[in-house]
Amino acid sequence: MWLKPEEILLKNAFKLWVTEKDNEYFVLQRRRGYGEGGGGLTGLLVGTLDTVLDSTSKVAPYRILHHTPDSQIYWSIACGVTQEEIVQHWDWLQQNIMRTLSVFDSSEDITSFVQGKIRGLIAEEGKTSLVLEDDPEKFREALLRFEKWFELPPEEKLVTYYSCSYWKGKVPCQGWLYLSTNFLCFYSYLLGAEVKLIISWDEIWKLEKTSNVLLTESIRVLSHGEDHYFSMLLHLTETFVIMEQLAAYSIKRFFDKESFQREPALADPLQITKRGLEAHAKSEQFRAFFRLPKEENLLEVHESFLWVPFSHFNTLGKICLSENYLCFASQDGSHCHIIIPMREVVNVEKPDSSSRALTVCVRGKRALRFSEVRDYQRLANTIRSRCGISASPQHSASSEAIRGECQSLINHFEDNPEDVTLMVGQKDSSKAVSTEALMTVFHPQDVENLDPKMLKEKMKEQSWNIHFSEYGRGTSMFFTRKTRDLIVRGVPEALRGELWMQFSGAVNDMATHPGYYTELVEQSLGTSTLATDEIERDLHRSLPEHPAFQSDTGISALRRVLTAYASRNPKIGYCQAMNILTSVLLLYAKEEEAFWLLVAVCERMLPDYFNRRIIGALVDQAVFEDLIREHLPLLVGHMSDLSFFSSVSLSWFLTLFISVLPIESAVNVVDCFFYDGIKAILQLGLTVLDYNMEALIRCHDDAEAVTILNKFFDSVTNKDSPLPPTVQQASVGNNDKATHLSVDISELIREAYEKYGNIRSEEVQSSRKKNKLHVIQTLEDTTKQNVIRVVSQEVRLSASQLDELYNLFKRQHFLSCYWTMDSPALHHHDPSLAYLEQYQLGFQQFSVLFSLLEPWAFCSNKSTLSLWFFRLIDENQDGLVNFKEFCCALDTLYCGSFTNKLKFLFKLHLPPAFTGSPLHIKEQRIQHFVPLVEDSSHFNRLTAFDLPEDGVIRKSPERGRGKVDLQAYLKQWQSEILKKEETIKDLPRINQSQFIQFSKTLYNIFHGDPEEESLYRAVAHVTSLLLKMEEVGRRLQEPSSPSKTAAAAKAAAAAAASGEEEELSPKETPSTPESSDTSSCDHSPDTLSEVSEVDWSFSFEQVLASLLNEPAIVSFFERPVNLQAKLAHAKVAQLKLKANKRRDT
Repeated sequence: MWLKPEEILLKNAFKLWVTEKDNEYFVLQRRRGYGEGGGGLTGLLVGTLDTVLDSTSKVAPYRILHHTPDSQIYWSIACGVTQEEIVQHWDWLQQNIMRTLSVFDSSEDITSFVQGKIRGLIAEEGKTSLVLEDDPEKFREALLRFEKWFELPPEEKLVTYYSCSYWKGKVPCQGWLYLSTNFLCFYSYLLGAEVKLIISWDEIWKLEKTSNVLLTESIRVLSHGEDHYFSMLLHLTETFVIMEQLAAYSIKRFFDKESFQREPALADPLQITKRGLEAHAKSEQFRAFFRLPKEENLLEVHESFLWVPFSHFNTLGKICLSENYLCFASQDGSHCHIIIPMREVVNVEKPDSSSRALTVCVRGKRALRFSEVRDYQRLANTIRSRCGISASPQHSASSEAIRGECQSLINHFEDNPEDVTLMVGQKDSSKAVSTEALMTVFHPQDVENLDPKMLKEKMKEQSWNIHFSEYGRGTSMFFTRKTRDLIVRGVPEALRGELWMQFSGAVNDMATHPGYYTELVEQSLGTSTLATDEIERDLHRSLPEHPAFQSDTGISALRRVLTAYASRNPKIGYCQAMNILTSVLLLYAKEEEAFWLLVAVCERMLPDYFNRRIIGALVDQAVFEDLIREHLPLLVGHMSDLSFFSSVSLSWFLTLFISVLPIESAVNVVDCFFYDGIKAILQLGLTVLDYNMEALIRCHDDAEAVTILNKFFDSVTNKDSPLPPTVQQASVGNNDKATHLSVDISELIREAYEKYGNIRSEEVQSSRKKNKLHVIQTLEDTTKQNVIRVVSQEVRLSASQLDELYNLFKRQHFLSCYWTMDSPALHHHDPSLAYLEQYQLGFQQFSVLFSLLEPWAFCSNKSTLSLWFFRLIDENQDGLVNFKEFCCALDTLYCGSFTNKLKFLFKLHLPPAFTGSPLHIKEQRIQHFVPLVEDSSHFNRLTAFDLPEDGVIRKSPERGRGKVDLQAYLKQWQSEILKKEETIKDLPRINQSQFIQFSKTLYNIFHGDPEEESLYRAVAHVTSLLLKMEEVGRRLQEPSSPSKTAAAAKAAAAAAASGEEEELSPKETPSTPESSDTSSCDHSPDTLSEVSEVDWSFSFEQVLASLLNEPAIVSFFERPVNLQAKLAHAKVAQLKLKANKRRDT
C-alpha cells in the first residue's frame, strides 16, 4: 500500500528494521521479528510496541523508504503485509521511477518528484472509497489493519476506530476498537498474547455507559450472556453514540423491517460512514423535536436572535433548515420554538446589513425578524430558492411592494409593542372536507346555555383566543411554556381538533397532500383483505357507549379512516387499539383530519406501536420500568418484580389511557400527549402509581393490585366537562365510589407535570434506544425457545445442541444479508409467520452450513449432493428449508440407527432429491434450482413460479392486501397430525442409474476413513451380490435370454465400481456442480447404453439386507460422530468460510 510520504528518523530504527534491498534512492526493509527467523523476545517486544502505539508495522511488516545520497533524511512511501506485495511496489519503482530520476540535478527536485508521484497514486486509489472520510490517510492505514486482523469479507465497511482498553476479567488489554457496518471488533497484542473479538451488532442485547470502582467510565456490551467492557476511550460519548446507531441500524434492518425505511445516509450498508451516521442522528432528533415528516432532513443550522413579540426582546437560539421547513428553537429548547413551512413564506428581506439581520415574511401579514446571523446572505438565498421566490428584475415592482409591507409591519410593531395582531396570523381557513367532527353533530353546543360548566368552557376559549392573539394561530404559532400551561388546564371542546392537528404536525401532512385521503378511500372502498375483516369485527367495539358510534354515521367514518390507513400502510395494516384511538380522533376532528392524526400517531409519535409484535409499546414499558426504579424506589422495594406494571400498563400506552379512563377525562390526556408526546403518558403513569402507593404496597398479589388501579381509574372525573350524561361514560365501579374519593383529571395532570415534568424528552429517547435492543432480543429469544421446544419433540439432539444449531442456522440466514439490501433472505424473513417459518435458508445458504456440519466427507461432488439433500428435506417443495427440517435431517445422520441412515441415503437418490441419471446431470442447473423434466410432477409444482437466481421461492402472502388461506393452513396441519410414519415397504424401487449413483455416494462417504479399503471392497461385494440376485430373477422370468442379462449386470457393476477410482482422483474430477457427478461414467457410454436396454431395479429391503451382511459398513454407520466438535468448528469457521467464498467470487 502506498503511504503519504512522511519523514522518519533512522537513528535507532536499525534495531527494529532489517534492510532486505536497497539502491541509490530506495530501501526495502523488514520489521524485526517477522518473516524468516522469527524474532524471539525481540519479536514479542516489537509486536507489543506496534499494537500499543497503533503502528502500521503490526500488520504491514515490510516498508519502502526513499532517500537521496547526499541527505540523511528518509521518507516512508509504501508498506506491505506480505513480501510479495512489497516486492511488487519495489519492482514498480524500479521500472517507472528510477529511470526518470537521473534527469534531475538536485536532491530536492528528486524528493519533490517522488513525493508528488506517490501522492498521485494515493489520490487515484482513494477516488471512490475514501472520499467521505475525515482523514483518508489514517483511515487507509486503519482499514489495512482491520482487514488483516479480522479476515472479514472485503465488502465489510469500516465506519470508524478508537484506541481503548478491553477488560478481560480484571486485566485491561490495551488495543483498538473497530466499528464496522455489521460488526464490533477489538484487537490487542501484548507480549505474545493476542486478543481478538468479533461481535455482530444483531447479537447485542445491551449497550450502555457504566461506571464502577475499577472503571470510572466505560461502555458495556452484553452479547450471548457475556459482558464486554471497553474503557479509557478519549471520546467515550462519541464512541457510544456511533455504537448505538450501528446497533439500532442492524436491529431495524434485520428484525424490525416493518419500521425500517431506507434513509439516504443508510440506504446501502456498503456506503455507511461516520459522517453519514452523525447526520442521520441529527436529522432524527430534528424531526422528533419539531414533529416533522420523516422525509425531512436537517440541512443547515444557524445561530441567531429572534425578536419575540410576546416577550418584547430578542431571544438567542438556532435556525434549523430542512427541505420544506424553517424552524427556530430558543437556546434552552423549552422557552419557545416555531415552525414555518416554506410554502407559507412569501419573501425574505435583508433590511439591515450592519446587524446581519433578515426578515422572513409569511402569509397572513406576518413577519419574523432574525438578527446576528453569521451567514445571513447565504441563508436568505437558500430560503428564497427553496420557496421559489424570484429576485429577477421583472419582479422588482412586486418585490418593492413586499419589502415595503414587511418594513411597515416591523416599524408598526416597534412603535406599538402592545399590538401584536399583525405579527401573528389568523386562523387558517383551508377548505373544509365534507364531514364534520362527530362531536359537533351529536353534541352541538348550546350558545344560550349558561350553566357553570358551559361558562367555564367559554372562559377557556377566551383564554386560548387571548393566547392566539399574542402567540399566533395556525402553522406559524409560537410554542411556549404558557402554551403548555393552557394544555394542562384543559383544551376547550371547540378547539381540540384544531390544536391536535397543530401540535402533532398533522396539519402540515394534510396541507402537502391535498386529495390524498379521498383517493385512498376510493381505492380501498369495497376491497376485502385480512385487515378489512379485522376492522369490520372491531367497528362496533369502538366506544360503543357513545351515541356517535351507535349510528351508521360514526361507524362509516371509522371504517373509512381505518381502511384508508390499512391501504396506505399495508405493513401495519390494522392492529387492535387503533379503532379506539381513531374513534376518539373522529369525535373532535374532521374525517380527513382524523386520518392524518392517525398517520402522525402511528408513524411518528408512537413508532412501532401498531405492528404485529407491538415492539414500540414493549420498549416504552421498559422505559416506564426504568422511571419507576428511579422515581418510586419505595414501590420498587416492595415489588421487586416490575413485570406486573408492564402487563397492567400495556393498555395505558396502546390507547393513551382511553381504555381505562372515562372518555371525558381521557381526552385531556390525549391533549397532553399531542403536545408532549410519550413523555406525557409516562408522567401520568408515574403519578397514578404514586397516588396509589400505599394501597399497592399493602397488596398481597397482582390481582389485588389490579383491582386497586381499576377502582382508581373509575373514580377519575372531569368536573369541567360540558358533555351531557348521555355522552359521558358511566363508571364501572360506581358502587364502590364511597371507598374511593373522586379525583379530577385536571388535578391529576397538573400533579404529573409538577412532580415529573423534569423528565426530559432526550432522556426518554435515549432510554428507548437502550431498551429496544433488549426487547427485540427478548422476542427473538422467545422465538428460539419455542422453536427448540417444538423441534426437541421430533429429534434426539440435546437442548444445548439445538440451541447452538439454531444460532448457526440464524447466523447463516443473516450472513447473506450483511452486505446487500436486496438479499432474498431479507425478503422472505417475516416475523409475523409461525415460529418455525421465520428463519429459512435457500439452497446457497443451506449448502454452506451443511458443508460445516455434514458427518461424513462427500469429496468432489459435494455441491451436487448438497442439492439432493436440500431437495429431500424441503418437504413442501417451496425452495426453502426451515429449522425443523434441517434438524430432523441432521438428527438422522448423527443419531439415527443404521437402517434410518441407510433409508435417508436411499431416498437421497430418488425423486424429488435425485432427478436425473448421470448421463444427463449436466442439465441440472443448481444455481437456478430447476429440476429435470424427467420428474414431471416435481417440475410442474415449481414452474408456476418465477424462479430467482438463488432458487428462493417466496411463499409468504402479501400482508395487508390479500387474504391468508386459513383453510389451507388447517388442512396442512391436519395432514401433519394424521401423517403416519413411513416404513421401508413404502419406499419405491431404485433403478439402475439411481443405484449407480447410490454406490458412488457410498464410495465418497468412505473416502479418507482408516478402513477405507475394506469399506470399498464391501461396497463392491454388495453391488456384485445385488446384481447377481437380479440376474437370477431375470433368468426365472426370461429363461430365453440369460446371456444378455448377465452382460448388462456385469456392465452395471463395473460402472458403479468405477466411482471408486474416478471420484477419488482430484486431478480428473470436474470442479463445477453441473459436471461433478458425470466423470464416473463418461468413459463407457457404450457399456451404459447396453445397460440401459435392460430394465432392472432394487427394493430397499434388498439393499438393506445386502449391506447388513457387511460388518465393516455396519460398524461405520453405527460409529458415533462427535456433533459437539462439529458445532464448535462451525461456530469458528462459519464467518471465515463466508469471507473466503466472497473473496473467491
